[in-house]
Amino acid sequence: MKIVTYNINGLRPRISQFGSLRNLLDSLDADIICFQETKISKPELRADLVRAEGYESFFSCNRNFDKSRAGYSGVATFCRVRSAFSTDEVALPVAAEEGITGLIDSSRALGSQNEESPSATEALLEFSRDELLKIDNEGRCLITDHGHFVLFNIYGPRADTDDTERIQFKSTFFKILQRRWECLLHQGRRIIVVGDLNIAPSAIDRCDAGPDFEKNEFRKWFRSRLVENGGQFIDVFRAKHPGRKEAYTCWPTNTGAEVFNFGARIDHILCAGSCFHEGSDREEHSFVGCHVEECDILIQFKRWKSGDIASHRWKGGKGIKLEGSDHAPVYMTLNEIPNIPQHSTPALSTRYCPQVCGYQQTIVSLLMRKGSDGKAKNSGDSISSSGTHDCSEGSVEEPFHGATNSLKSNTASAGSFSQARKKARQSGGSQLSLKSFFQKTSSGNGTIESSSDGIKISQEIVSSSVCLSNGSPLHFDEFGKNKDCESSVNTSCDEESDCNGSQPTEKDKSSIAALEWQRIQQFMQSSIPLCKGHKEPCVTRIVKKAGPNLGRRFYVCARAEGPASNPEANCGILAHLHMLTLAGKFSETIDFVSLDLHAFNRLE
Repeated sequence: MKIVTYNINGLRPRISQFGSLRNLLDSLDADIICFQETKISKPELRADLVRAEGYESFFSCNRNFDKSRAGYSGVATFCRVRSAFSTDEVALPVAAEEGITGLIDSSRALGSQNEESPSATEALLEFSRDELLKIDNEGRCLITDHGHFVLFNIYGPRADTDDTERIQFKSTFFKILQRRWECLLHQGRRIIVVGDLNIAPSAIDRCDAGPDFEKNEFRKWFRSRLVENGGQFIDVFRAKHPGRKEAYTCWPTNTGAEVFNFGARIDHILCAGSCFHEGSDREEHSFVGCHVEECDILIQFKRWKSGDIASHRWKGGKGIKLEGSDHAPVYMTLNEIPNIPQHSTPALSTRYCPQVCGYQQTIVSLLMRKGSDGKAKNSGDSISSSGTHDCSEGSVEEPFHGATNSLKSNTASAGSFSQARKKARQSGGSQLSLKSFFQKTSSGNGTIESSSDGIKISQEIVSSSVCLSNGSPLHFDEFGKNKDCESSVNTSCDEESDCNGSQPTEKDKSSIAALEWQRIQQFMQSSIPLCKGHKEPCVTRIVKKAGPNLGRRFYVCARAEGPASNPEANCGILAHLHMLTLAGKFSETIDFVSLDLHAFNRLE
C-alpha cells in the first residue's frame, strides 16, 4: 500500500495543470492520496473537481464566511478502490469524520461508541462549543478509519510571530489534536498522521535556522510527540533518512528559492502504534520498523526543474511562469497489511453529496414544474384577454396595438438606457446619481441628448485628450505641467468674470493629477537601481503586510533566493524608495540596506 500527502496549493490549478482530476491522481500512483489547501468551499463542489473513476473521495471545506478567508485551506482524501461496496480493501475506509472535535457531525465521530479516555474529555471541556466549532470551520482535518489504522489528513494553521490571534488558534488546534490522538492510542488503535503541519521540527529541516530556532513553542510541541523524546510517534522520513540534509518539501513562492533548494521540511508522515506480529516483543518491533518499506520526497513534482533557465536570473518571478504547487509530495509504502472485513463507502463520501450527484427528482416535482409553466402561460393569456375586454367593441384593435408599441418602445429605451449605464461604469466614470438620469445635456453640435449618451461622449473626449469644462483643451509641457491654466489652478482670481473661462473643474483637476502620476511612474521605471552584489537591475516589490510600511515600494536583487555562501544567489540587498514632490518638482532617493529575505517570507 502507498500513501501520499501533498499540499497542492489549490485543487483547480492542479487539475488544470494535469488536464483532469484522474490524470492528477494517477500521476501520484498511490492507494491513499491526501491533499491539503484545496481552496474549495462546500457550494463549489462539482463532479469534475471531486469525482474520478476508480477513486472514492472525502472533503473537508472551509466553513468560515469571513471574506478574508473565503476559499481558504481545505483538505481532501482520495482512496483508490476496485469497488465502492462490499469490499475488503484497506484503502477504502470503514468510517470517515470531518474535523477533530466531533461536533460537525457527532454521529460520524470515530470512537464515539467506545469509552474515551478522561484526558480527552477534560481537554474538550476547557473550550466552549463556539471555540471548538471555530477550530473545525476552517476545514483543516479529515479522519478516516481503515480498520488496521486511523489516518489523519491535516493542514496545520500558519501563524506569524506577531499575530497573537493566530498563534492562539494554532495552539488550540494542536492541543485538541493531541487529546484526540491520546484518546485513540488509549483504545489501542494505530495512528498515521500525514499532511502539511507548518512546523519544521529541527534545524536540519530548515534552510535558515537561527540561534533561537529550537525555542519555538510549536517545534517543542512537535518534538515532544516523538519517540526519542518520550512520545509515541515516529517521524517516518527521519527514521528512514536520519542524516539527510536539504531534504525540503516547501519553498517560498515569490523569491525563486527552489532554484537553490532553499526551503523547509514542513510536510510530514508520522506513525504510532504496534505492528501486526502477534506475540512479538513490542520493544523490538514497531509499526514503522516492521511495515514501512520506504518513505521519501517526490522531487519530480517541484515547480522548478534544472535547466528551465540557462542562468540563475529569476527576475523576481516577473518573466517566469512556474507551474505547480510550492510544495512537493511525500510518500510512504507499507507492506504486509492484511485485508479487513467487507464494508462499503462511508456516508461522508462525495458519492452521496447532493451538490455533486444532484437531487433525486420525483414525478410530483416534474408535474409541479409543468404546472408552474402552464400557470405562467395562462396568466399571460389572461392579461391579453383582459386587455381586449376592457376596450370598447369598436376600438379594440387600435388602442391595444398602440399600447403594445408603447410598451416595446419603453422596453427598447430601457435596454439602451441600461447599456449606456453599463458602458459608463465600465469606462471608469464616477457613480451616477438618480437625478442625473432625468437631466438633459447639450452636446457640442447643439442637439439635446440623454445624460447617459452625454456621459459616453464626455468619456470619449477625456480618453483622447483632457479638456476643461468649457470645451477648451489643456496643453502640457514636456514635464507634464499645464501651460494654459497653471496660474488658475494654483492661485485664485481677483474677479470671477476674469477666470470663468479658464478655471478647471474638479473633474479637470483629477485628470491633471492622473497624468502627473503617469509621468512619475515613467520616471521611476527609468531609474531602477542596480543591486550591489551583481550590478544587475533590481525588481520592484510592494509591502502587503499590515503596518507602517503597507503599500510602500522597494527594490530587491532579482536573483533567486539561496544560501549566503553562494555568490550566484540573491545578494540580500534591499533598496528603499523615497519620493518627494516639492514645488512641482519630483526627486527620488534610494537607500541600500542589507535584507534577510526570510523576514518577509516566513514558512511557518
